[in-house]
Amino acid sequence: MKTLYLVRHAKSSWKDTSLDDFNRPLNGRGKRDAPFMGKLFAKKNIAVDLIISSPATRTIKTAQIIAEQISYKTKIKTEQKLYDAFADEILKVIQSVDSIYNSLVIVAHNPGLTSLSNQLIKEKITDIPTCGIVAIEFNNDWKDISEDSGNFIFYEYPKSTSQNNNCGHLLF
Repeated sequence: MKTLYLVRHAKSSWKDTSLDDFNRPLNGRGKRDAPFMGKLFAKKNIAVDLIISSPATRTIKTAQIIAEQISYKTKIKTEQKLYDAFADEILKVIQSVDSIYNSLVIVAHNPGLTSLSNQLIKEKITDIPTCGIVAIEFNNDWKDISEDSGNFIFYEYPKSTSQNNNCGHLLF
């Protein structure tokens, strides 16, 4: 059994217009939401074997904050292919993960994450908001993950959790 957590980076700052997209840091809301969602991981007693993040400033910072909240001690792996990636590129990164890892967190960007989620599970999500998490379970190895092969576990994001609404933007 493999469990995948797709995490969209926390809200980024557009304050410094001289920064390119890759180097944008988290804004105040992002700095608040990332630890909040990390604590949600901890409350759910989620054990994470591996975190892979886009190397963009906002994604790696989101990954670091969540890792801190869940006492993740292993080095966060960065993968350039995740920066601004389409669903198929993210899937290739997931499929390349060694089978020794049973739980995987991917921290990346939209629209690729939402598209990938919608490919992997029957439940459709219109948009994974910043710092949103989609959890998916698989009965096969990472290399064998394909369209509709996942089972939906949960979908959480900062506003859904604070409003006690665990289904977010699911469409049926």
